[in-house]
Amino acid sequence: MSVREFLVVCERQNVNFVLNGPSYFSHYSSESLSLLFLVICIPVKRGGNSPGTIYLFIIFNVLLCFRSRNDVQTCTSWKAPIIWEGMFTPSHYDQIHRNKGSSVALTVFAVGRLTFLNSSEQHFMSSLPVTYYVFTDSPELVPNIKLAPNRHLKVIEVERHTRWQDISMMRMKAISDVIESDIRHHATHVFCFDVDQVFTGRFGPEALGDSVALLHAHYYHLPRMLFTYDHNPKSKAFMKTGDFYYHAAIFGGSWRSVKALTEACYRSIMADKENEVEALWHDESHLNKYFWLHKPSRVLSPEYCWDTTSPFSVSGSTGTTPSPNC
Repeated sequence: MSVREFLVVCERQNVNFVLNGPSYFSHYSSESLSLLFLVICIPVKRGGNSPGTIYLFIIFNVLLCFRSRNDVQTCTSWKAPIIWEGMFTPSHYDQIHRNKGSSVALTVFAVGRLTFLNSSEQHFMSSLPVTYYVFTDSPELVPNIKLAPNRHLKVIEVERHTRWQDISMMRMKAISDVIESDIRHHATHVFCFDVDQVFTGRFGPEALGDSVALLHAHYYHLPRMLFTYDHNPKSKAFMKTGDFYYHAAIFGGSWRSVKALTEACYRSIMADKENEVEALWHDESHLNKYFWLHKPSRVLSPEYCWDTTSPFSVSGSTGTTPSPNC
């Protein structure tokens, strides 16, 4: 039975049903649903005095194939997908998010980092409208690059800090502020990147979700006891344990979720400052605490930010690697 026939049967027999699936389900006509779901129709005889046949419809989300990567964990304990190469068909996600009207803001703190911007134009969300928000204390040093249609660049001047740790931590406030003043009016999603990396492969709409975290390439294969959470009880980032160790080089989600994350991390950072405490890994420690308390709805594998110097190499062409120019 086709999806169209399924809907007709439901209408004729006055069947009430619930569809458990992604939010974009309702954006598709019946002709398009076959791209999203595998529908198995099982005829079931009515009992008692109710003649005829009803149908039990089992609906599976087939956008992600969790069993395609038996070598790695593909789902969290709270049922969020962990996205690895080979689990999805890129063109499906491109089509879905184009039809949804998704658009992405990319934030990065940079000075003259041509490598990052040039590589992002080749690989980052190439099927969607993208606006780059480049935060810098030297706007005149931001390079001119040729952007594709529906891609824009905005330069935002920020205060100079002497320590990189302060730059890293204070970016949370800067991101929150620009989401409130600008991004929320123009983009559905936000991704925040460190600048010391370069895109080497597709970083597409399959990465989009309400709240998106990234597994750290140095820790995903290690036992939890070796994760470098902040163990200082005086810090707001203090954690005894956690689910995974997340990398602050990339995080994202809907603009609402990213705003909530950055505001919460900024409040924790400022509380630590007042108590003359600094978290072990600065904003990354606070990020890990936030994702422990507020589970991400989507987790990106280390392939999305792979360190080529790591002995635990994986095959794949997705994501970013550390930039040789940084």
